Amino acid sequence: MNSKTTQKSHSGLKKIWMCAALLLFSMAMTNAQTVSGTVTADGQPLPGATVLLKGTTKGASTDFDGNFTIEATPEGVLVISYIGYATKEVTVGNQTQINISLDESNELDEVVVIGYGTQRKSDLTGSVSSVSSEDLTAIPVSRVDQALQGRASGVQVTQVNGAPGAGTVIRVRGGNSITGSNEPLWVVDGIVVGTNFNLNNINSNDIKSIEILKDASSIAIYGSRGANGVVLVTTKNGAGIGAGKPEISVNLYTSSQILPELPDRLSQREQIEFTNESARFRSAAEPFPNDPSTYPDNDWVDLVLGPAPIYNADVSVSGASDNVNYYTSFNYFNQEGIVKSSGLEKYIFRTNLDLKISDKVKTGFRLNYSRLEQDNALASFSQAAFGIARTQPIYNDDGSYNGFDDVSGSPFSNPLANRELDINETFTNNLLATVYLEWSPAPKWTIRSTFSPEFNNIKQNRFNSSQAPDLLSVGETGQGSASVRTVASNGWNNENTIQFTSDIGDDHSITALAGASFQKVSTESAMAEAFGITSDATGFNNLNNSDPTRSVVTSDFSGFQIASFFGRLNYSYKDKYLLTLVGRTDGSSVFAEGNKYAFFPSVAGAWKISEEDFMQDQNIFQDLKLRASWGKSGNQAIDPYSTFGLLTEANTTLNGVEVPGLTLGRPSNPNLQWETTSSFDIALEASLFRGKVFTEFNYYYKKTEDLLLDVTIPRQTGFNSQLQNIGSLENKGWELLVNSTNVSTSNFNWNSTVTLSSNKNEILDLGGVDFIDIVVDPIIGSGNTRLIVGESVPVYTGVRYLGTWKSQAEIDASGRTDPQVVGGSHFEDLNGDGIASTEDAVVLGSPFPDLIFGIENSFSYKNWDFSFYFQGTSGNEVYNLSMRNNYFNRGEAVKFGDLRDRWTVDNPTSDIPRAGADSVTNTPSNSEYVEDGSHIRLKTLRLAYNFPVDQMGLDGIKNATVYFSGSNLLLFSNTRLIDPEASNFGRSNIAQGYLSAQYPNPRVLTLGLNVTF
Repeated sequence: MNSKTTQKSHSGLKKIWMCAALLLFSMAMTNAQTVSGTVTADGQPLPGATVLLKGTTKGASTDFDGNFTIEATPEGVLVISYIGYATKEVTVGNQTQINISLDESNELDEVVVIGYGTQRKSDLTGSVSSVSSEDLTAIPVSRVDQALQGRASGVQVTQVNGAPGAGTVIRVRGGNSITGSNEPLWVVDGIVVGTNFNLNNINSNDIKSIEILKDASSIAIYGSRGANGVVLVTTKNGAGIGAGKPEISVNLYTSSQILPELPDRLSQREQIEFTNESARFRSAAEPFPNDPSTYPDNDWVDLVLGPAPIYNADVSVSGASDNVNYYTSFNYFNQEGIVKSSGLEKYIFRTNLDLKISDKVKTGFRLNYSRLEQDNALASFSQAAFGIARTQPIYNDDGSYNGFDDVSGSPFSNPLANRELDINETFTNNLLATVYLEWSPAPKWTIRSTFSPEFNNIKQNRFNSSQAPDLLSVGETGQGSASVRTVASNGWNNENTIQFTSDIGDDHSITALAGASFQKVSTESAMAEAFGITSDATGFNNLNNSDPTRSVVTSDFSGFQIASFFGRLNYSYKDKYLLTLVGRTDGSSVFAEGNKYAFFPSVAGAWKISEEDFMQDQNIFQDLKLRASWGKSGNQAIDPYSTFGLLTEANTTLNGVEVPGLTLGRPSNPNLQWETTSSFDIALEASLFRGKVFTEFNYYYKKTEDLLLDVTIPRQTGFNSQLQNIGSLENKGWELLVNSTNVSTSNFNWNSTVTLSSNKNEILDLGGVDFIDIVVDPIIGSGNTRLIVGESVPVYTGVRYLGTWKSQAEIDASGRTDPQVVGGSHFEDLNGDGIASTEDAVVLGSPFPDLIFGIENSFSYKNWDFSFYFQGTSGNEVYNLSMRNNYFNRGEAVKFGDLRDRWTVDNPTSDIPRAGADSVTNTPSNSEYVEDGSHIRLKTLRLAYNFPVDQMGLDGIKNATVYFSGSNLLLFSNTRLIDPEASNFGRSNIAQGYLSAQYPNPRVLTLGLNVTF
């Protein structure tokens, strides 16, 4: 651990204990009082209902007449529950007589956030998944998107790696685009922050709820922005706290990150045997002629990776009165990475204020400021696990760092030296704010206007030391390098809406919304790079200390504007038949004149079957609703200025002197337009058995047309390809959600949630061609990824691996003309031309699962809570990029443990290639690279104890909970690289499911304390 990281850790501990000290100053003693009351439902007493003092074991049951008596303090909160009815909480205050009426439990009565408003779930005509703040904060995460995994049906969330602050890939009902973004639109408190917003800027503990809009009816209000789904984030306010003193909440936790299970690799002795065997086959000298015990045995994984801590402290103050409610919080977060030299430190401040000026006017603001300080890893897990052999010395004989690999005869990057000598750090400052004014000129009318600015500044510093041992090992001195890169992004969003709500007679009601939205974003970046730095004294702070002839300075500017006009009409007849009409027109500056504007409509309807007369005499369905929707949404799918030709550098010679010049590097296309997705959704929602079970089933179909693709054009034009609107694809699938209350008694409760979803993605048209080859890895080249009509986007392709050649006679009989060797790899020559090449490639698999699932069970017994959550996939494949070097090729590279059973003279039936065979045979992309990506992960486990604060004499404290949690504790997978969720290419649409020993996801053990007073 370097000194910088150590200082951060100590600073983090101090801040955590300072927050903990707040508890000691906040304990106030009050006198208990006797509280009596009656619990009823539908006007009838409820005998046997449970009345519990929250945070204690103190409780009572109602008698035959529904009466109860209990001792409680004014700060106490009574929790009243009865099976089949919604639980209620009541603050005691000065009341001595409290009568409670319980409502039948009904998940459809929940209010959810939709675009530009809220709605009862029972009145929804669209598909919306909700995630509560309890789900988000039950298991601590550094980013809110990490907590969504498996929580919403139809939403696939993949954690691409375990680096501090690493993001996720999110697909809502599959991917709609090939070249454009497939990430959902994020909207925070009504602010459209886009698809690439850094979610590290948001504190998960500040979030009240998250809604994910999935179908055309719900996303159409966002028009061109919503084709990939919309994630609405609503932060907390002080509403519901009650008048009086403010409520203070403190959340403290510390975590230990533990290395996950590592891939199976050859031991030092086994690696030496393999390397020598490979050399003998190639008639080369054995690199290790002596006994293996005489050579180093360095486990570079232990040297580069190790357990690492996380520290977190949240403090929030909230409250409300008749005219004001407020919420203010501060969050400090410090995570050291399990790859040493990586880490993330965050400071987040939020304040929310709502002010009622009069009965007709309200105003308020939301402000979130974040400061991120990130240490980017100076070494990699891939390098430590597979890039450096155990026999490689760490130091030279003189004690300096070693930088030369004698086995390969080339320099190597020593990660320990990199960690000590180099710098790679990123600083991010983000300010996200909104201010609103709401006016209700008449009871049925609401006019609202918001203005939301965002400022984002990023600075990255990099320094590569001139004393790097790999440079010195080959006699290169004074070859240090450094760079400084800055990015400044500024933007604003203005939303204006007017809403009319009215009942017409006894049977009809309407809610009409009209609005206009305007957004402008501009981004500027600049980078200066210096090479030939001779001294490490100034690092990146003096780029002039370099070779001026090699300096590079670059800058860039990008910007776009969007103007939108939208409307929505909700109509209800007898609260049984619901209709929603939505339309939005978007105009974007990224398109040329004539194609800037597009209209996106939708229509949806719902039938509350349970409200019909013929449903009144049954006891199975409490609520039953059928809904359907159809609509269109869009995707800009291209970067600004993509319609223009691109100028690129092209130097020329005049009078024998080279002079700089420019040439047209990309043809223009002013005809580019929106990618458009049409979707259909039909669903059935039901609340059964007096609310004990809620279930929802959806079927959907989506078709995206006018795909933006690079299309081959005649060479006479001077170009090879042009970006055009051509081609189409579809997504279709189903989703199932089941929430159930299995047991509910006064002392014990058991609830379960199951989410299942399946999506099939298929290319319908590629502009008249059958397939397009894609190069995702320049080393492997083409032949491993294709876009194929009739297949998903993308599929893995390659030749079939048939094992090893068992005899020379077998080779001779095959008719192969490319070099082959007994014990070497045998690849299928599908077309019989005598060689195995890309012409013999077949579809080997797809990264898309047949099934995505999540299963959660939660239990409570008196003051104890326990829950566990499994998630996983079935039917997907992953492409293991490490197979090339660590299975088939390069005798000096670290090998997978499979090769213990490789082909040898003594093991002639093995289908694992012999050592050294790669010196004879070529290794194309093949079926051994593709592995089963199905997996089951114990994502979270939590055990909590709710202190009986009243019995402990801590009457000034409303509740206190201590908890232990674990994340990523178990993983069942058949992939050689253990974790099938990792992604070598991040959020790339096409290159999903490619593994190459990414930064591993650690196991995380957490001890935390939540206190509210």
